[in-house]
Amino acid sequence: MKYPKTRKNPVIETLFGTTVVDNYRWLEDDKSADTEAWVKAENEVTFDYLSKIPYREQLKDRLSELWNYEKVGIPSIEGDYTYFSKNNGLQNQSVVYRKKGDAEAEVFLDPNTFSEDATTSLGSLSFSEDGKTAAYSISEGGSDWRKIIIIDSESKIIKEDTLVDIKFSGVSWYKNEGFYYSSYNKPRGSELSAKTDQHKLYYHKLGTSQKEDEVIFGGVPSEKHRYVFGSLTEDYKYLVISAQVSTSGNKLFIKDLSENNSKLITILGDVKTDTHIIDNRGSKLYLATNLNAPNQKVVTVDAANPTPENWKDFIPETENVLSTSTGAGYFFATYMVDAVSKVLQYDFDGNLLKEVKLPGVGSAGGFSGKTTAKELYFSFTNYNTPASSFKFNPTNGTYTSYWKPSIAFNADAFKSKQVFYTSKDGTKIPMIITYKKGLELNGKNPTILYGYGGFNVNLTPAFSITNAVWMEQGGIYAVPNLRGGGEYGKKWHDAGTQLKKQNVFDDFIAAAEYLIAKKYTSSEFLAISGGSNGGLLVGATMTQRPDLVKVALPAVGVLDMLRYHTFTAGAGWAYDYGTAEDSKEMFEYLKGYSPVHNVKKGVKHPATLITTGDHDDRVVPAHSFKFAAELQDKQSGENVTLIRIETNAGHGAGTPVTKTIAQYADIFGFTLFNMGFDQLPHPPKAKIKG
Repeated sequence: MKYPKTRKNPVIETLFGTTVVDNYRWLEDDKSADTEAWVKAENEVTFDYLSKIPYREQLKDRLSELWNYEKVGIPSIEGDYTYFSKNNGLQNQSVVYRKKGDAEAEVFLDPNTFSEDATTSLGSLSFSEDGKTAAYSISEGGSDWRKIIIIDSESKIIKEDTLVDIKFSGVSWYKNEGFYYSSYNKPRGSELSAKTDQHKLYYHKLGTSQKEDEVIFGGVPSEKHRYVFGSLTEDYKYLVISAQVSTSGNKLFIKDLSENNSKLITILGDVKTDTHIIDNRGSKLYLATNLNAPNQKVVTVDAANPTPENWKDFIPETENVLSTSTGAGYFFATYMVDAVSKVLQYDFDGNLLKEVKLPGVGSAGGFSGKTTAKELYFSFTNYNTPASSFKFNPTNGTYTSYWKPSIAFNADAFKSKQVFYTSKDGTKIPMIITYKKGLELNGKNPTILYGYGGFNVNLTPAFSITNAVWMEQGGIYAVPNLRGGGEYGKKWHDAGTQLKKQNVFDDFIAAAEYLIAKKYTSSEFLAISGGSNGGLLVGATMTQRPDLVKVALPAVGVLDMLRYHTFTAGAGWAYDYGTAEDSKEMFEYLKGYSPVHNVKKGVKHPATLITTGDHDDRVVPAHSFKFAAELQDKQSGENVTLIRIETNAGHGAGTPVTKTIAQYADIFGFTLFNMGFDQLPHPPKAKIKG
């Protein structure tokens, strides 16, 4: 491959007595003409290469065909209407519909009309108490920055000026009067990469300008909070404020809105635990917490004296991780049992009523709604079963099918198997392996090993159209539940953070070695994949064990571990990573695995396709740019290193369907092509409809 020439313009720094050379710091400037030219040159090389893959269009056609089925979201009642989302199949963005009683459904919001190229997407949608006013947020080009538009629900006419420069925010209505939202001050320099680390909670009163919005919490220079969120109890009695320094751990406050000029009451004044209010009954609060309960529990306390010494156990901690929801006057406790869902129903006195028997082994979500709801909804999926939704009767525990997809995929032809393997230090790690029935364990099956391993995120079984297309080709899809995730609670998360981050990479490497040892695949037919923190996982694994896999697919990855905290809200990830400024030990540890800093000259790295978006302001694309430049400069052997930079796209949310299909056709095509396949292992027989 002849790659574009990436100039070296060394920036030399000394940290804790160690010299660090950053040859490609100039690529961090997303506003420069030089960076723009580099992106264009790299994309030209990448798309020229991808265009020569003989079955690229076949993959795109099959992805389009399989994607082309109606998708319907779970409904909610607001005012006189029932609202739900629907996508006819290949619509770039799902459309919000509504219906009154038995009348025909009508379009309420169609995000496909927000911009000509469908890259402006709908974020949140929320309604005032009476349902007569709606506020919805939009994202342009995939950015985390949002605008909030306020409309009259009946006429859909915009009521007032659009709110701008909003980031990492919900919209929490107070009755029919206004709502709470969160944001940062707009940064100097590039809004896509400049640091944002002082989050604030605002209140917007309907009929006033945004300039008049009151700061409710945050903005004190001596007390930095990077994530501040406000919500209201269903009865509007309490404003609940959560304030975080990092992505893990929060302070918790309440304010009694039924009293004039009431003061903020502190429930938790430090960030040592994760605690939130689930619900209330008058002054009785129900909280979910991991304080002295790594797997979470539910406690109750009176709002007048809400600090931990007054808490009483309501649903005690168990050996399985708990998440909770409420609806129709009941509590629903969803447990993860080796990453698979189990749901128990309680009343508000803490009595266990029943276990909800799920449709199968997989992931369930939902079981939430207003106290007055007569019926609730939940979804169910696993790796080979497309997500379906069910209407649930909370009184007798029965449910009926609400919506089931009609999809051109034979789920019965595939199976999922959970195995447990041993990591480097002896820790047992679960992994679910999904593949076509009758698979021969001959070491020659193309396999994607996907991982994340961070931020307390749980990887539970879920169907994916893209993975279905991969498995149709005889591909194996394997997902281990690495340390750093939340599948086994707080201890499992902490075991993959900061000076223990190497555990995550070791767990992933051991998963690859297990698949090879059991002859599911071999190094020549194995690809590793992950996005964001999972992109770091791929980058670290391929630089530590370049011999282990044939293909590496790091997406929107955190790849420069010495500087990640200097961009946008990156400093908030320090709980998981630590920063290079913390200590000499932390600096050396980060430098020891930082993918950008561990590309060695003359090493034969796997064939690599890096993917990112030019509007990604979560994990700025400079991470991917610098990693690609290092690999292209130092790669030995015939394996290619390419970077695919999607324009007018961000970290992933809201990406138009057409862009997603094209991207996965390229990823799967690149993967199979570099495993030596001149044609698809199992060419699709079905034809595109109409």
